[in-house]
Amino acid sequence: MSQARWTLRWVNAAGAVAALLVVHGAAATPADCPREHTLGTSRILSVDPKQHPRIGLKSFPDTLPLHDGEVVLTFDDGPSPPMTNKVLAALAKECVRATFFLVGKPASGRAALVQKIAAEGHTIGHHTYTHAHLAHIAPEQAIEEIDRGIAADEKALNGVETTTPSTPFFRFPYFESTPAMLDLLASRGIAVFGADLWASDWNPMSPQQTLKLLTSRLNQARKGIILLHDPQPRTVAMLPAFLRYLKDHGYRVVHVVPSEEKHNEQHSERPSPAPETAHEGG
Repeated sequence: MSQARWTLRWVNAAGAVAALLVVHGAAATPADCPREHTLGTSRILSVDPKQHPRIGLKSFPDTLPLHDGEVVLTFDDGPSPPMTNKVLAALAKECVRATFFLVGKPASGRAALVQKIAAEGHTIGHHTYTHAHLAHIAPEQAIEEIDRGIAADEKALNGVETTTPSTPFFRFPYFESTPAMLDLLASRGIAVFGADLWASDWNPMSPQQTLKLLTSRLNQARKGIILLHDPQPRTVAMLPAFLRYLKDHGYRVVHVVPSEEKHNEQHSERPSPAPETAHEGG
């Protein structure tokens, strides 16, 4: 992996209580979980889109600089009540933070749920307006899908319709991108997320089969960005058991947020928390 500047924001329990709220889609440092024997969120990883515009080994050569046993949980295709609410409840019970890549059309009618996702400490990314196959439509239509999705998410989250995302994270539906679209997003400072492994939870199978498939893949990979889908009932049903599996088998959850530099460029009026930092080459 090429050298990159990454800021690793480790959990600082003493200074975390004042930084619990999430504002405009950017996550603050998590506090210690008030409940014992939970999985928790081990640390926060700040991602600079300028340094790493594309991550996820299923689509790209690079991924996040995770240590053995570290995972990033991501959920696509929401928000979708009541399923998203059940996912949020499962994550909250274990004090785990994740990233939700929202589809703009459903987000536009569910502002309260979008704001709830952010208020509970999760990162909000973008996943187009209608979950279209972007590689199979005209380039101008693809750009409109991306921008309209970002604008709808931002309107639901912040009350302001803008194509400049407060959290510059994007995932292509079906992982279908083109070089031109990748270059365009990079030029706009938006990081494209692929994934390192997934549960194939879009396929018809039982929650038990979904869990078995996901854990077998994770035990082979040992770390990575995990793709799940919060609107899927099988995912909702197996998630509590999966979170327990992570804890019982020594896995640790990492929460991703945009780098302070990028976030401050877009929201200079809001002070950022100042947790302990370190630098690591990717």
